[in-house]
Amino acid sequence: MSSPDLKSQLRRNIDTLGDKRARDRADAGLGDRLAAAITGFTGSMTFVAIHAALFGGWIFWNLWLEPKFDPSFVVLAMVASVEAIFLSTFVLISQNRTARLADERADLDLHINLLAEHELSRVAALLGRIADRLEVPTDGANLDEIARNVRPEQVLDTLRDKEPPPTG
Repeated sequence: MSSPDLKSQLRRNIDTLGDKRARDRADAGLGDRLAAAITGFTGSMTFVAIHAALFGGWIFWNLWLEPKFDPSFVVLAMVASVEAIFLSTFVLISQNRTARLADERADLDLHINLLAEHELSRVAALLGRIADRLEVPTDGANLDEIARNVRPEQVLDTLRDKEPPPTG
């Protein structure tokens, strides 16, 4: 059975996240916005079609119409290389920004998960006390473990210890 507030709370959360994303886009610097626009366009089929037409036309022109223009395709190779350098730079700029935003979201997820775990530990402890008072049998060992707070630094240290050593 769902709570009547769930839909309004869900809507509020969705609106809040949408507002945050809009603020992130508005707060992006000119370089980030430019890189996003360029990578958005270069990742489209329009970009592929334009390049197929331009490079195909260049190749056709040089092989059959005017072979003296760029017979070895050195100019075409240079244009393609310079373009690739700039496009890869724009993609990296966009990926860096995306990674920063993903890190922020991961931090928020971790914070919420730790908060929920802490609150559930408190609820488990309270339920244990209520069960004791009402003399309701419980699996005491499991309830005690659930009621204990998790220390995030211990979890992170344990995970780090279990990671395989870097190869190199």
